[in-house]
Amino acid sequence: MSTTFQLDTSTSRANPTPQPMRRLTVPKIRARKQDGVTAEPLVMLTAYTARQAQLLDEHCDLLLVGDSLGQVIYGLPSTIPVTMEMMANHGAAVVRGSYHAVVVIDMPFGYYEASPQQAFESAALLLKQTGAAAVKLEGGEAMAETVAFLNQRGIPVMGHVGLTPQAVNVLGGYGARGRTDSEAGKILSDAKALDNAGAFAIVVEGVVEPIAIDVTKSVACPTIGIGASALCDGQVLVTEDMLGMFERVPRFVKRYEDIAGIIQKTVTRYAEEVRNRSFPGEEQTYQPKD
Repeated sequence: MSTTFQLDTSTSRANPTPQPMRRLTVPKIRARKQDGVTAEPLVMLTAYTARQAQLLDEHCDLLLVGDSLGQVIYGLPSTIPVTMEMMANHGAAVVRGSYHAVVVIDMPFGYYEASPQQAFESAALLLKQTGAAAVKLEGGEAMAETVAFLNQRGIPVMGHVGLTPQAVNVLGGYGARGRTDSEAGKILSDAKALDNAGAFAIVVEGVVEPIAIDVTKSVACPTIGIGASALCDGQVLVTEDMLGMFERVPRFVKRYEDIAGIIQKTVTRYAEEVRNRSFPGEEQTYQPKD
């Protein structure tokens, strides 16, 4: 499939040249799980830029504009400092670069926890400014009322249980969750509460596998695992992690390529050619016409 651009003069936005297909919808994602079974697992990856979205879009059912961009793009120590402006700018870019996948955007820390009304105002602003189809928020039973509030007002919500990075200061780190009976019970009750509140899908992160399987069997909506189980209804990874952009990645990441190594080799060649004046050559410069 072509990945070149054409310029839409009416909007001045660069769009993918392939004939756009009908974009997947939240109800179609939700309907992939029927009677507790998802015959074809859902594929989700993070995306933060238009170009990245173009490359991922045809392969994914969902693109997540994750608040992980705080660490991946901005070099922040956690997701806590991420702002609405960051999410809105990157979310709009991902929507512009895609035409197939459902785009879900993370609600950043501090913009939805105070009340359902605060969450509605923040979510509505994000959807208006980005064109995304849904928002994702962290938390279980404590956020169920908010999920129902948003859902009843036309804002689809993806939940997130288990290891919730925005709560890292309370959790004390990024270790796996569900190792004790009490913690496992809370994860299960959190997922059920979100499901009952109307979440169309739930991310299950950093949870010991038997608990992830129990959660998947216990909720009607699809579960999307990350550090959970292949028996979840779908999977998500941070794209830069699975591409090998970082030296250190979580245990649950499979590095499918060493893109960082490829970049290093390529930039080394470029630097050498600049320094020995072999670049630019005749093919890359403009010569006088006869």
